[in-house]
Amino acid sequence: MQITTKFAELERVGVIDVGSNSVRLVVFDGAARSPAYFFNEKILCGLGRDISETGVLHPEGRARALRAMQRFAALAASFEVQSLRAVATAAVRDARDGGEFCKEVLAQTGIKIDVIAGKDEARLAAQGVLLGRPEAHGLVSDIGGASMELAELSNGTVGTQVTSPLAPLRLADVKGDVDAHIRRELTALRKQISGTYETLFLVGGSYRAIAKVDMIRRSYPLGVLHEYVLEPAQMIETLDWIKSASPEDLAASSTSSATRMALVPMAARVLRQLLDVFGPRRISVSSYGLREGMLFEKMPPDVRARDPLIEACRVMERTSARFVGFGAHLAAWVAPLLPDAPRLQRLVLAAGLLHDVSWRSDPSSRAEECFDNAMRGNLGGLDHKGRVMLAMALLHRYRKSGKIEKYKTLRSVLNDEEQKSAQIIGQAMRLGASLAGGDPQVLAQSQLTQSDTHLDLRLGPQAEAFGGEVVEARLAELATSMGRAARSGAL
Repeated sequence: MQITTKFAELERVGVIDVGSNSVRLVVFDGAARSPAYFFNEKILCGLGRDISETGVLHPEGRARALRAMQRFAALAASFEVQSLRAVATAAVRDARDGGEFCKEVLAQTGIKIDVIAGKDEARLAAQGVLLGRPEAHGLVSDIGGASMELAELSNGTVGTQVTSPLAPLRLADVKGDVDAHIRRELTALRKQISGTYETLFLVGGSYRAIAKVDMIRRSYPLGVLHEYVLEPAQMIETLDWIKSASPEDLAASSTSSATRMALVPMAARVLRQLLDVFGPRRISVSSYGLREGMLFEKMPPDVRARDPLIEACRVMERTSARFVGFGAHLAAWVAPLLPDAPRLQRLVLAAGLLHDVSWRSDPSSRAEECFDNAMRGNLGGLDHKGRVMLAMALLHRYRKSGKIEKYKTLRSVLNDEEQKSAQIIGQAMRLGASLAGGDPQVLAQSQLTQSDTHLDLRLGPQAEAFGGEVVEARLAELATSMGRAARSGAL
């Protein structure tokens, strides 16, 4: 199923990842800057199980993988996927019967599998990180079932890439001192990739499972793994706990599948040594990896250069808001009330684009739905602090008090100043949307300014009729939050 088309004509992009542990199909709804997951399914096949001893793909895993590929071919056709690419990594790459398996898949499904080299695997994983964080700088580690890759990132560019057999399915067959073996391999890799890395980006299901254990052990208030950031000392505590935990305790500490958790102890041993050998100052978990890297590869440079958060919010506005295009005008109207900090202004724009996407919801649940859109949404380019600020701004957009039960556990993520900024953004959007409805010309005919003592709303002749009690009440709410007195009059 080799389907090619021009980038501009792509509607759905399909990626099949034939890994050592799982086989997965992801269908992206277009090659947009921020990935929209139209379909995502994996089958845990274990193709690489026992490969170190046998030299061939695991027979049961091979049969399951072939069946999965047949299903994925049928699904891709039913979804009218216009561009479909399948890649295989370490297990198929190293197995004596890997080529035979690829021929069998091609004969039965029409799908040609590209067996990629380890360095290509490292590059694609790093590109996946770039999809969510365009200016990422540090070291990417991607662990699968049968290989572990490392790649440098410097100011948004992929540098040196290396690959190794430091992965659970391979290490399970190592005789003798496994930790000493891991240390020797990592020491050799350190000579090839020798920079200083502030941030270690973790890619791969086993790493994400480890991060989930850390979250649960610490009662972390967010459930989103993407952009979960922690210090090495904190991670080491969790890795040491995993090493001493019983299988029952380990299973109870995570929501990951039993098959995935079986790989975690060995992956944890690799990560523990990786932290010692490379010495990063912080760790960042990425939900984006090889598959997203393949999507990133299809994007022209001008699309890659766009902000993934803002692009995702623009798509949501375009598909769900009443007044498409109004959000950017509202954000520009609100922005002067806040410090001219790039990070904060970016959140203002994101909030403006999302402020109206839940208008079809019941009014009693609209505030909570807006909150959840930010907290649970697939938003790249947004760290956890920014995610909570965005959610709180949208909550204040629809709820006067800004109170919500689930927010209580999240307050610790923001300091007092950040909480206040989120409240001001939301209440200012509430005022601007009430004043203008969805007409940007009304905003253009109004002026919202602040002094040390007052918050002033001035309306021009064409906007004067849009004023009223509701607008005055929301101006007063915002002024109170800003510690100022409200005033209104003619412009």
